[in-house]
Amino acid sequence: MLTLFYSPHMTSVDNEAGRASGHADVPLSEPGRLQARQLGQHYATEALAAIFCSDLQRATTTAQIAFSGRDLPLVPDARLREYDYGDMTQYPIAQVEEEFPRRITEPFPHGESLHMVSQRVGAFLCAALHEYDGKTIVVIGHRATRYALEYWCDNASLEKIVNTPWEWREIPIWRYELHAHNLEVRKRCESG
Repeated sequence: MLTLFYSPHMTSVDNEAGRASGHADVPLSEPGRLQARQLGQHYATEALAAIFCSDLQRATTTAQIAFSGRDLPLVPDARLREYDYGDMTQYPIAQVEEEFPRRITEPFPHGESLHMVSQRVGAFLCAALHEYDGKTIVVIGHRATRYALEYWCDNASLEKIVNTPWEWREIPIWRYELHAHNLEVRKRCESG
């Protein structure tokens, strides 16, 4: 079993401007940098084996600030990226969110579907479970990263996940347990 804590990247300049970044590599805002320091305080007492993050700078910077001073491997991984919104990259957030129910299996124009995102996050989880079985890791990612974690770890359908309102938390930390069984069941269902 792998214990995984998930946190989203902290506030970016696009978040402040109301834009959906997707794969646009935008930085954290100044308030986001402060939030990252505060996030690190919430993890201070956790025994962790490694920190993984999306390779987009808003996630890597969040991880670097939150876990500075701790001797932990910090591994950027492109499989943990946000959706690729394709032609809708940096469109207004509300406009992109309206597309989510239609983009479960149908990709954004010149982008990705949630199913495609969940497959790349699933590949990350298989590797992490193999390497860190019995340990605890942190993943710093995006909305789509969390959607995929809900899919693989909680066995929720992508339709249910997309149609459940995003849960904002004062302390943005979610805990998951991943068993090899979760991944095996999903793979059998998808191939059957």
